[in-house]
Order: sequence, then structure tokens, then C-alpha cells
Amino acid sequence: MSDKPLAKQNHEDVVGNPKTDELAQNRSDGYGQTLTTNQGLRINDDQNSLKAEERGPTLLEDFILREKIHHFDHERIPERVIHARGVGAHGYFEAYDNASALTKAHFLQPGVKTPIFTRFSTVVGSRGATDMARDVRGFAVKFYTQEGVYDFVGNNMPVFFIQDAVKFPDFIHAVKPEPHNEIPQGASAHDTFWDFISITPESMHMVLWAMSDRGLPRNLRTMEGFNVHTYRFIDAAGKSRFVKMHWKPLQGVRSAVWEEAQQISGKDPDFHRRDLYNAIEMGAYPEWELGVQVVEEEDEMKFGFDILDATKLIPEELVPVQKIGKMVLNRNVDNYFAETEQVAFCLSHVVPGIDFSNDPLLQGRLFSYLDTQLKRLGSVNFHEIPINRSLAPVANNQRDGHMRQTINKGQTSYSPNLLNDEFPKQAKQAEGGFVSHYERVDGHKIRMRSKSFVDHYTQAKLFWNSQSEAEQMHLVKAIRFELGHVNKEAVRLRVLVQLAQIDATLAHLVAEGLGLEVPSAEGVQLNYGVGADTNPADYTAPPVKGDVGRSAALSMTPDSPANAGKTDIKTRQIAILAADGADVAAIGDLMKTLMDEGAQTAIVAPRLGKLKGPDGAELLINWTFQNTSSVLFDAVYVADGAASAQRLAHDADAVRFVAEAFRHCKPIAAAGEGAKVLEAAAQPGAADILDADGVVVGLNGQAASLVPDFIKAIAQHRFWSRELKVWKRELEAVPA
Repeated sequence: MSDKPLAKQNHEDVVGNPKTDELAQNRSDGYGQTLTTNQGLRINDDQNSLKAEERGPTLLEDFILREKIHHFDHERIPERVIHARGVGAHGYFEAYDNASALTKAHFLQPGVKTPIFTRFSTVVGSRGATDMARDVRGFAVKFYTQEGVYDFVGNNMPVFFIQDAVKFPDFIHAVKPEPHNEIPQGASAHDTFWDFISITPESMHMVLWAMSDRGLPRNLRTMEGFNVHTYRFIDAAGKSRFVKMHWKPLQGVRSAVWEEAQQISGKDPDFHRRDLYNAIEMGAYPEWELGVQVVEEEDEMKFGFDILDATKLIPEELVPVQKIGKMVLNRNVDNYFAETEQVAFCLSHVVPGIDFSNDPLLQGRLFSYLDTQLKRLGSVNFHEIPINRSLAPVANNQRDGHMRQTINKGQTSYSPNLLNDEFPKQAKQAEGGFVSHYERVDGHKIRMRSKSFVDHYTQAKLFWNSQSEAEQMHLVKAIRFELGHVNKEAVRLRVLVQLAQIDATLAHLVAEGLGLEVPSAEGVQLNYGVGADTNPADYTAPPVKGDVGRSAALSMTPDSPANAGKTDIKTRQIAILAADGADVAAIGDLMKTLMDEGAQTAIVAPRLGKLKGPDGAELLINWTFQNTSSVLFDAVYVADGAASAQRLAHDADAVRFVAEAFRHCKPIAAAGEGAKVLEAAAQPGAADILDADGVVVGLNGQAASLVPDFIKAIAQHRFWSRELKVWKRELEAVPA
């Protein structure tokens, strides 16, 4: 053992260790160097894939795209690079009677019922991250159709951050934990993400979606799904139409609030997967309707934006969503790893009647998803894993390979052959053989973004305009939070410049929270996502001017199209706060009424055991204030009873429970003496708690009559007016 001082010994080991010196030869930060391929070939354009003309399909010849995505797909083992944390469930899809004129896909013909497996996920976090991170959610559905497997691979937002798949590794590298310290986990509030965003204006539309309440779904059952890209439906006559697909939840669309989401991450990081599992186990099966927006081929360019641009959506006011079927999730998995973890979704898994467009992000993903599964699941035979197996017969002339499960009999595994009478034979189109859409493709090989993709701000402005006042407040606070975690002020300033191109009020509200002024964009290069020989000014969109209108479908308010008419309270979790001396009979009646409406109730008290009423009646206590929290419930009821109310009003945990529920704008009810607990929770910001929106109080023997009003309040979900009062006071204090 060395007799050198320990500190000196460690220092010398670091700088003089042969292994350390060897590793040092492989270090590079890239600064001052020219971007190259893995073979040292200098890259002229790293922003656009090689296409046949600007709006044409991506070419397989693009070795730079393939090398870049291939390396990206193989960067992590064994969990998914993205969408690592997920939860899945089985169910079925049943087609309505109105899609046969649009597509020949068998599973969309009238009345056809198809088994499905659905996986929801967060994008950024690892398998150990929290369910409640601010993030995009994956929404993938595997249809086991009679014609083979069809995979719907989408998100809970209809657009994406980038326009071309060649930028996907860069975007994910930027949003993932920073490589020098692996921080932060499952979050975008850091320098590299916002640095990328600040010089990539095509991302601004999606940034607003991610920073909005859509980035914080209350649960997976109240979340929309979108396939993001434009696809094609092909009918029986061979006619092609462009389509965008939507999942519309019959439960409505609901969100959490950021503070609540942060607390849930500490109280129950499995909140989303637990909620989905429990809902299915109790028979409250989640349902979604599949809808399509259909665009005739001759109308492809009529909208003022390009439908092949994945950073754009088609407003539902321009093209209504036609509902063509319903999905029901009715069975949980038997084994998480065997099913949810090993399920493999690929955009290339299509059936006759569904085909691709030339969307350059879609074109790259067609390569990437298959490549990812080959690496992650370790074999070209991943399709033989039970959860991935097709219900349609498989005869593919393949053989051997790692983890092969099929035992192929016979002498031949090639085509053509006569030793086996040409079997397995090719299928004619009339026999269900897949034939790619007949489309003329010609043009020069070129790395260039179509000029029709350049408008980066108009739809971002449309989204901002379409949010309610409360939703705009949440969005501003979210960006303030994110940029508040960015260390480089230059990055914050560049983001403010980008926001100013969308809306001056948005930019100034964000800037106010950061203690900054919105800088002028004059002379500032806003778009770095261009090739080395490309003039950035040619691909820089001007700031939005004039009124771009509003789209009601982009909001999550109670009267929005997604929530209109959703007045039931099925699966809502109601906390009933009580202590000994509470009106146990009234609590029992309330629980029965709420559960008859489909809600779930739980008694929360200072201790476990039996809740004792003044007349000797008892009820089982479910939780205490120490082992649960208001953030895990959708509404709160405080029971009547003088002794109970006095105990709770002097219990700091009980008072905090009510105050948090009020702060998070949840429905609250108090019967009789229970109102005193609400008064005890009337801290700064909640001084008017008894008269606030969404607070139902039954005094002077009127406790029973409050139940119908409480049910109506629960159905509304949140009462954002409480937050708005505080927000407006903050704005009034800001100098003009």
C-alpha cells in the first residue's frame, strides 16, 4: 500500500493512470471541428434528408440519414431510447358503418371487431421516472387484424417538434439528460433542450402544446391520441385520400396542474399506471372513438400550410373529424415484461387500405422503428414474441436467427421455387396482397426543406389564441418554470425572441417572470436548422401579424368539443374527511349516492380503524392524513358533526389537505359543521373559500341538499377561476 498522502495519491492516480490516459485520447467535445459522418466525410447539410424533389419521398440512398438514425436507435440497451416508461392493456376495436367508402382495410369495415393492445408512455423519462412529468405521452395501438398487424403509433398531441427525421436524434439528445452529469431525469427544464428550441423555430408550435395543460394529463383515460402524420386511406377502387387520425376519449379530456403533478410524483410516481389498472379491474373500461380528418388528393395544397409538415395540424373547423369506430380497454396484462415491455410497435406495420405519405418525418420513422426493435429485442424474430404475433397466418420464407421459435418444415425457404409448387405464393391484390399506392415520383435528388414548411409561427399563435384565460396562465407559468431552470441567460433571451414572433403578450408575460426584457429580433438569426450552404433568411418565417382566429377543439375547457356533454362522474376519486363524532349515517348515504354514479369514495381520518358516529354507528376508515394526499383525489367532502369538525379544524394535516384541494381548484363540499374546517383552511389566497366557485356548503340542516350540486361540481373537474383571481392580482402589480 502506498505511503503517499491520500489526497495526493488520488490526484496522481487520475492524471497518471495509463487507463485514464488511454481514455483521454477518445475524448472530444467537437468544438472547432467540422461535422462529419462516422467515416470522416464532411457533411454539407445535416438538417434535411435526401428526397426526390422538395416534397417528394425520402430516398433509401440517403446514407447520412441511415447512419445517423441507425446509431441513434442503438444508443441504449435494453430499454427503449424513448417511450421507456409505459403501461399497457388489452381490449377491442369495433368499426362503425361509415368507413368502407374511405378504405378497404378489413378491420374498418362495418361491425368488424378486432382485438387490440394499447400502450401509453412518457417520452423522455427512463423506466424509473415518474408518470407525472411534464412530457408528451405516447399513444400506441396494435390491431391484430385478419389481414395482419396494424400499428397505430401516435402521441397525445397532434404535432411534433421537428419536420424531418434527420433531426430526430438531435432533438432527443437535446431533451434527454445532459451527457456530462445525466441530469435532469425525465424533464425538459434544462439548457440543452431550450438551446435547441431557441434556434429551431419549427419547434415552437409543439413547445406550446408541451407547455400547456396537455403536457400534464390527469390520467391516461382522459387523454386524446393523434397519429401526428398524414397517412393515406385507399378504397376498394384504388382511390387515395389523405387522412389524419384521432382518438377521442369518451371520458372527456382532463389535466392536472403543475404543483399537483410535482406532489403526485413524490406521493405516487406510478399514479397513471395505477389509475388505468384500477379502472379496468373495477370494470370502468376506458373508451375512445377513432376519428379521421379526410382530405381529397386534389385539396392537398389548399389550406395555406402543408399537410405533410408534422409541425402542423388541420383545424377541425376546416376539416371535421369523422368518427369511424370505438376502442375499449377491458383487460389488464398478466405480466408486465412479457407484454407491455416486449410489445414492439412499428409504423411500417400496415394493412391493405392504409398507406404512407411523403411526410419526411414519417419516412424516417418507417426505418427507425424497425431498426430500434431489432436492437432492443435482440433478434430479427421479435415478431414471434407472443404479444407481437399476428393472428393472421404467417408464411414469410424466413429461417433461423437468434431466438427463432417457428419450426419450419420442408425443403424450401426461397422464392420462386417449384420444389414446393411455388408455396408460399404471392397474393394478388384481389386476394388481399398489399400494393403500395400508385404515385408518380420524379425530381432531382436534393437536400432541401420545402418552402411550404416555412411558416413556423401561425399555428402556434392559433394554439395560444384558442386557450382559455386559465390555460394561457398555466402555459406562461410552465415556460417560466422551464426557463427558470436554464442557466444560460443567452438561451432564455433567444427563447423570448422566438415567443415574440408568436405573440407579444405571451413573450412579455414570460419575460416578466424571468426579470428580463424581450429583446429585439432585428439582426438575430432565428433559424439554425438549415444546411451549410443555405441562406437562413430563406427559411425564416416572419412574425405573426393579424388575427389567425381560434379553434375550440384546441382547448380543454368544460364547454370545449372534447368535454361538452361529459356530465358523469364515473371513476372520480372522492375523499371524505371525517373524525370521530362525524355524521356517519350521512356519510354512508353520500358514499352510496356517489358510487351509484360511478365514483369511488374513501374515508380519510386522523387514524385508521373504525370511524365512530355519535349514535354508535361505525364505518371503516380507508386512509389517514399521513399516508394519502389531496393530490390523489379529484374532489373533497368534509363531513358534518361538531366533534369531527373541531378535531379536523385543529389538525394541521387535515387543514392542509383542504387547502391544497382548494389551491388546485378541485370541487369541495362541506356539510354543516364541516364548514369550519374550510374556514380553517382559508389561508392567504383562499380567504373567500366558502363563497368560491366549486365550493358547495350545506348549512343549517341543509347538508343532504348539497349532494346534487356537489355531483355537478365534480363533473366540471376544476374551477380555474380561483387561480385567475390570484393571477390577475399579480398582473396588476406589474408596472405597465
